[in-house]
Amino acid sequence: MTRVILMRHGQSEANLARWFAGHTDAHLTELGQHQAKAAAAYLFAHEQIDVIYASDLTRAMDTARPTAMAFSLPIIPEKGLREIFAGDWEGVPFSLLDTRFGADRALWHTDLAHARCTGGETIAQVFDRAVATVTRVARENDGKTILLATHWTPVLAMVCHAMGYGVDRIGECPEPMNASLQILRFEDGIFRPEALNILSHLDGIASHPQKRIHI
Repeated sequence: MTRVILMRHGQSEANLARWFAGHTDAHLTELGQHQAKAAAAYLFAHEQIDVIYASDLTRAMDTARPTAMAFSLPIIPEKGLREIFAGDWEGVPFSLLDTRFGADRALWHTDLAHARCTGGETIAQVFDRAVATVTRVARENDGKTILLATHWTPVLAMVCHAMGYGVDRIGECPEPMNASLQILRFEDGIFRPEALNILSHLDGIASHPQKRIHI
């Protein structure tokens, strides 16, 4: 049995300024750095992490770094954990997406399972990519507890998959907040939730309401 702890990155510059990051590198804000340190403190107090992987995008790597320092572990970059590739939406403010990309953008509000970024990936493609990547990493680390620092869409996909749902029900699954933790168990080829949306480590840290589009 492998325990998989998914950590969404802390608040990024893109989250704060409300633009679509996708594969565009965005650094953590000061708040995001505090969130990353709080997550590390929680994990050090409650878990024994054996291996750490992170999306190779800066906001995920920097979120994993305090935990890596706490456990004296290296961070293994994993491109399969990247956020959705947003194509023509990369770096575009959310306020402009509806007018520039009407039909494609509308699906993000009404039918997330069939949504796509114009010129980029679909939600279904990221769902498949995330499940394949996390399954491979879990198999390679059988019997260990592994931390994966990643992004909104891959975390949501894995939570949905662990709940026994396909991508068609991804809009019903609980969305991960910045620096939240999700713990899954992988055994006999099946993921099951152990604990979802752990947020207690963020108590007392100022935050801002987040909507589903903030990725």
